[in-house]
Amino acid sequence: MRSDLDQLASPRPDLSRRKESRFAALRREITSPTLSFLMEAHDGLSAKIVEEAGFRGVWASGLTTSAALGLRDSNEASWTQVLDVLEYMADATTLPILVDGDTGHGNFNNVRRFVRKLCERGIAGVCIEDKLFPKTNSFIGEAQPLADIDEFCGRIKAGKDSQTDDDFVLVARVEALISGHSMEEALHRAERYHAAGADAILIHSKKAKADEIFTFAERWGNRCPLVIVPTMYYATPTDLFRQAGISTIIWANHLLRASITAMRETAARIHEDESLMRVEGSVASVKDIFRLAGNAELEDAEKRYLPARAAAGAVVLAASGGELGGLTADQPKCMVDVRGQSLMQRLVGTLRESGVRDVSVVRGYRKEAVVMSGVQMIDNDRYAETGETWSLAQAREALQGETVIAYGDVLFRRYILDSLLSSSADIVVAVDALDKTQDGTRPNKRDGVVADKRFSGDYLDDAPAHLVSMTHGGSASEESCGEWIGLARFSARGAQWLGEELDAMAAEGLLEGGDMPLLLTRLAAKHPVRVKYFTGHWLDVDTLTDLAEARNFT
Repeated sequence: MRSDLDQLASPRPDLSRRKESRFAALRREITSPTLSFLMEAHDGLSAKIVEEAGFRGVWASGLTTSAALGLRDSNEASWTQVLDVLEYMADATTLPILVDGDTGHGNFNNVRRFVRKLCERGIAGVCIEDKLFPKTNSFIGEAQPLADIDEFCGRIKAGKDSQTDDDFVLVARVEALISGHSMEEALHRAERYHAAGADAILIHSKKAKADEIFTFAERWGNRCPLVIVPTMYYATPTDLFRQAGISTIIWANHLLRASITAMRETAARIHEDESLMRVEGSVASVKDIFRLAGNAELEDAEKRYLPARAAAGAVVLAASGGELGGLTADQPKCMVDVRGQSLMQRLVGTLRESGVRDVSVVRGYRKEAVVMSGVQMIDNDRYAETGETWSLAQAREALQGETVIAYGDVLFRRYILDSLLSSSADIVVAVDALDKTQDGTRPNKRDGVVADKRFSGDYLDDAPAHLVSMTHGGSASEESCGEWIGLARFSARGAQWLGEELDAMAAEGLLEGGDMPLLLTRLAAKHPVRVKYFTGHWLDVDTLTDLAEARNFT
């Protein structure tokens, strides 16, 4: 990053007055009188990370782009394959990109075609090196042959003649020092390349100290901008490069190298453990991937371009206190912390990610502890003597239009909710298909489900299952097809039926003590209640063991 002085000397342009092109932005960085920095990237995701870190430009490294494709840095990736990667990078970031063009992928004719294609894709500049095609990475071997000076000058001229934007930057990379030639040869080549039209010179070195870089810079005398790649002489203080008048530093390969280390360690740990337990807390979350990929923008675009659909609401039943030892002494279970967020925050977050914005929470035990921004709180002050249907009835006004009903102590993957929301059924419940335990018995479950069709295990089996009855607590019977996970979705018509059934239970004196299994069983006797089967990917937090699992549930 630039120092504070550099930031003041070379401020960002006022884009409110004029949107600066990426070509102009790169030229400004390269020609700035203060030191600038380009950070390596090799695909769209790494380019986003470069921008997120605060850099003002991207170095599209030939080495790391090739390595990311599983290829050697010897022109094994064709120039058209490189263009494909660059197009993704340009789409992923607003930053200007300087691409490592190797030798230009051939002679002058290849260079001019390559430059035209770069300009078409908004790639702001190219760096070409004075070696022979196909190239070999500079850090491999000794005394690599260099291109004929006149021939390489022809490549530079062809590139400059072919650019379609006046600000396109062509950097000529001098490999003389790397190949064991004299300082005089390096300076001679640099002068010839500058005269041929190169906008900047990249002087390369593979020595552990930067002495020859400083000697070159002093003798070059700022005839045009000077670019360096301090991969080998990384210990040199950056301020010395400023004092030497270096224009631009390229951090050339460190994002890929860092990712290799992280991937190798993670893969080895998962292979050793046969589990994700040790890695989940130390790697980027899936939500972070979605954020980097721009899922939020897609959701905004869907609102703009897709036909409008009334947003679903949700009612979360969270009036009971639950028993998690001392953790629920002064707060209900739904507010227990799970890695920096309460159970309720995680549940509401999943609802909102699926587009369910209008959320009402029915609270009771220690209700003053149940607080969340943007959520309507509804009180059941008789929580100690009433059941779930009484709590739901307190939220009767929220049962308008499409509605999701959820227990306040469950976590589930978003795809489960999305599946319910996309269902054409008026009432649909999420059911986890039960397997027998090793001793042949069925485990105790909260809400057992009997349906007219069991889970087949075949995800291509589209024949729907429908609820017959539901029981609360106890051992699951042989008839049980699974466990209700505490999540249901009602269409507008289904929500109307739900309200009517609450009225019927009230008239029969069943509302105060009723639970959700009773309510859903009664609905199933009058209307189709679709069962959607899932296998895992949810969690009912009833015990301290469940809470420990919740902390690894992302």
